Amino acid sequence: MLQYPVIDPEIFSIGPLHFRWYGMMYVIGFTAAYILVQYQARKFKWHEFIEQIDNLNVQLIIGVIFGGRLGYIILYNLQYYMDHPLHIFAVWEGGMSFHGGCLGALIAGLLFCRRHGIAFLKAADIYVATAPIGLFFGRLGNFINGELYGRVTDVPWGMVFPDAGPLPRHPSQIYEALLEGLLLFILLWSIKSKPWKSSPSPPWIHGSILCCFLIGYGTFRFSVENLREPDPQLGLVFQAFTMGQILSLFMIIIGLGLWIARCYPHSRQQRLS
Repeated sequence: MLQYPVIDPEIFSIGPLHFRWYGMMYVIGFTAAYILVQYQARKFKWHEFIEQIDNLNVQLIIGVIFGGRLGYIILYNLQYYMDHPLHIFAVWEGGMSFHGGCLGALIAGLLFCRRHGIAFLKAADIYVATAPIGLFFGRLGNFINGELYGRVTDVPWGMVFPDAGPLPRHPSQIYEALLEGLLLFILLWSIKSKPWKSSPSPPWIHGSILCCFLIGYGTFRFSVENLREPDPQLGLVFQAFTMGQILSLFMIIIGLGLWIARCYPHSRQQRLS
């Protein structure tokens, strides 16, 4: 059994302002993604997109935070927030849904791209190639908070978390950081410039990286959820699946559907030609 490294969730405070590691992880993730998005846009010489990146980033951040918080409230803990409505705004305490944040970012990005005449799927490919960085740091924030821990285990690296009883548990936050964060980033970054030559598709169809992200994240998250403690207020849905697994399954289905749909116009055009 490994010793859980107890870290004060609060970095420092200035009067009524409290700076916490959880929020800092979001800042680091957003900053790293911003740098890599800029790098890709300049590499591809997409100048009209570069001019809009700062404005788009602001809208995406709002979409992530609003969607993540709203998703958590509705899908994971609705009754609690109905009884304690003021806690809805206490985002520094944790309580963000990745699936809600992902949906919020996609909607915000789609609206922005339509308004400014930017190719949405092309922009989405650039952004999702960097998204796992934010996931990596976000899961580290969960680990520091001692939240979203795993199920009871006897593996040598099991840990006793402060608010999870006396038995060792899987450090599922670390599993997710490594799979949904580090490994997924390596996979997406290595194929971000890959020419997709599968006939009858053209050499490149925008949306390919977005599809890979949806399928990859959904697969990794669905797998790790088998080792993660179900949310106590929800338990297992249908006595078999966690809420995270159900939402991840939808991600996989949407990713596969988009992969097929993105090829359809090109294959149809070739059949008619």
